[in-house]
Amino acid sequence: MASSPLTLETERLLLTLPDADSAPRLVSYFETNRAHLSPWEPPLPPGLFTNTFWERRLDQNRSEYLGGKSMRLVLVEKHAPMGPVVGLANFTQIVRGAFLCCTLGYSLDEDMQGNGYMQEALVTAIRHCFDELGLHRVQANYLPINERSGSLLRRLGFVVEGYARDYLYINGRWRDHILTAKTKNDNAPPDYVHAIPGARPR
Repeated sequence: MASSPLTLETERLLLTLPDADSAPRLVSYFETNRAHLSPWEPPLPPGLFTNTFWERRLDQNRSEYLGGKSMRLVLVEKHAPMGPVVGLANFTQIVRGAFLCCTLGYSLDEDMQGNGYMQEALVTAIRHCFDELGLHRVQANYLPINERSGSLLRRLGFVVEGYARDYLYINGRWRDHILTAKTKNDNAPPDYVHAIPGARPR
């Protein structure tokens, strides 16, 4: 098993970019949480419940991170680093230039809810986005009926910026979403090279 190009630690969790050997653990996570996640998910991609899909996806996740395009983190308990996946935190659609923004999406194992795990993970991951990836803004959008997600984002300091009708196709229909964002509290100009792993100034 190749080491992760990124490992973030919290009090109880490890946030990593595992390699293709972890495909069965991702399959198990989505199979176990199929009913739990279905009200909040877009149409599932073909093959999601197969090792082949996740072998490709996990390799792609690493490539995207090293290319500065995304940071798709897999959450596991610190005391069981090779144990079950307990959640995901995906920072995607990274845009640089004068925007320095990404979009956050996340999910947590049904049995782990109510214990502060996702807030713990996101505090650390968002700090990494701001301090190490050089981003200025993290956007996160949620269904109006998803009160748990809205409460989490408020605790993390996200601010409501708007309401989008028919924003995403979720659970069989186009759904409205509440638009939120959290920005880094500084006025530093964009750094166009900073935080792309392995990048060097030209």
